[in-house]
Amino acid sequence: MTSSSDSNFKLNYQTHLQHLKLKGLQPKTIEAYSRAIRRIGGYFYHQINDLSEQQLANYFESRGLTRMALS
Repeated sequence: MTSSSDSNFKLNYQTHLQHLKLKGLQPKTIEAYSRAIRRIGGYFYHQINDLSEQQLANYFESRGLTRMALS
């Protein structure tokens, strides 16, 4: 991972947290959403800006999550 992608991820992550808080979500919901972003970020080496639907599908499949479990 480059420092550029790491910096970009951190900035986007903080913006994401800010939006969740401004929406008035409960702290546990914010933590769950944030944890999901951190996990996806870790899986894709913090390069998540241009992920395709197929890449996300592969990620969720690798985690043992099915479409039914996500709905």
